[in-house]
Amino acid sequence: MVDPPDDPRVGVDDPYEHVEVCDHVTDDGRCRFAFEHPEQDPEFARERRGAEFRCPVVSEDGDGEWAECPHFRSRATDRECVRCGLEERRMAHSDDRPLLEEHHLSYADGQSPSSNRNALRSGDANDGENLGHEITVYLCRWCHAKVHKSWARLDDDVGPDPEALAETEGRRSQELAEMDFETAAERFDDGE
Repeated sequence: MVDPPDDPRVGVDDPYEHVEVCDHVTDDGRCRFAFEHPEQDPEFARERRGAEFRCPVVSEDGDGEWAECPHFRSRATDRECVRCGLEERRMAHSDDRPLLEEHHLSYADGQSPSSNRNALRSGDANDGENLGHEITVYLCRWCHAKVHKSWARLDDDVGPDPEALAETEGRRSQELAEMDFETAAERFDDGE
């Protein structure tokens, strides 16, 4: 098995193809980042305030692209694998490993995942040519391993791995067993 090249965009050609909307955009098309954190980028906040905090990408006259916004961020909220469609099944009060893992599609150019998170928070990663954004999606553990350890792609037409299905069904069986109703007489029956 050959490792993919050392590219932070593992599994995709264009991370922005997997973006629906920026995390900072409100339902009415306003930029929450400029309103809540004006001290982090005063010039950007001033521009947005002058436009009533309208997002330059989603506003009616906005013809921009997500990649052009210096404070763009898109973190996954759907709790299913974007590659195979496996849905998360979390077990309450359990230390079982989650079925889904967060997969980073993009970082600031030349940055490692951990250093880029800090750079994005401080604004250091957004210096024009080195513009980078945090873009994440969810992958099941099995797809995540395939994407990182082979040439598997996020847009491959695949179904869930048999091991993933077995793990999901095991969790589903546990859920159903916990929902079974037993009367007190059945629970404390001494067999008499």
